[in-house]
Amino acid sequence: MSSAMSSSSPTPSPIVQVKPLGFPWETMDPFLFCAYHDDAYPKANVDMGPAVSLAGRAIGQDFSRKDGWSMYHGEKVPGFPPHPHRGFETVTIVRKGLIDHSDSLGAMARFGRGDVQWLTAGKGIVHAEMFPLLDEKNDNPLELFQIWLNLPARSKMSDPHFTMFWSQDIPRLTTKDAEGRATEVAVIAGRLQDAGKPLAPPPDSWAAQADADVAIWTIRMAPGARWTLPAAAGQGTRRNLYFFKGQSVSIGGQDVRSPAAIEVRAEMAVELVNGSEAAEFLLLQGKPIGEPVAQYGPFVMNTQAEIAQTMADYQRTQFGGWSFDSDAPVHGRDPARFAKHPDGREERPSGTPEITGT
Repeated sequence: MSSAMSSSSPTPSPIVQVKPLGFPWETMDPFLFCAYHDDAYPKANVDMGPAVSLAGRAIGQDFSRKDGWSMYHGEKVPGFPPHPHRGFETVTIVRKGLIDHSDSLGAMARFGRGDVQWLTAGKGIVHAEMFPLLDEKNDNPLELFQIWLNLPARSKMSDPHFTMFWSQDIPRLTTKDAEGRATEVAVIAGRLQDAGKPLAPPPDSWAAQADADVAIWTIRMAPGARWTLPAAAGQGTRRNLYFFKGQSVSIGGQDVRSPAAIEVRAEMAVELVNGSEAAEFLLLQGKPIGEPVAQYGPFVMNTQAEIAQTMADYQRTQFGGWSFDSDAPVHGRDPARFAKHPDGREERPSGTPEITGT
């Protein structure tokens, strides 16, 4: 853990603390955690799974990273078959590869290659997240973040809802320093000057509150690039930088080596000076919700009594049940991305949503 004060000045260091990155990544209120998946999947077989032997893997529980990838809870196709959630949100940023989403509301989606799905679990949902491998001639790399964002008590029993942020709609900013070295920022949530109007989070999200100051950005810096991370807008905001690719970076004059979770003072603008390799960061910031957290696996409430009620509710209702023929559904071999909402409305990243149902 680094010192919170600079040894050469009474001015506080912009760095509060530095921690190593584990799995999942440790976060701060209002976030619950962040899982980073970076899987070097091989060529696909006819079932959209890996075209190699699965011997030696704990199929259905494989987090081994054997040969650089995992099956997770999948048996033929990697991913996460149906599982329940209540009381929080998932923000899934897919940088490489595809995810097939299916849920107990009857919704489906195939998204990836820069897309983001923002899912409010609210009072309860069951969903599957499978990672179909479509290329039978080449490798199928997958890279994604899944961020769990808490809901305040008043919103924990809100209706489930999902929003798609298609890659081409996400605000992005590219700046160059005096030497022409670029920094690129993708703004999934929050506002960054000159990046354009941010997309609207789901209506019951903590991020939809005007004073919550939630920001989710990915940052890529060219070798040697300089960029000033602006101060956050709100009072009481906390901010983490996850330095997950690259070698070293100077933050306010203090050197940090990758990989690291770096808490920085949100109220201070701070200059980042990258080292000799391209560097990438995930920024998570927000004003804490400041409420008790009671968690039991995929359920996040405020009290243990609410957790017990959640478990009883799930046993009774299955949060709507499962209407798909498969317990690990994938959506065919067509790579086209789409989303089908519970009301039958379909949308695709190429244009205006079209109504195909009631």
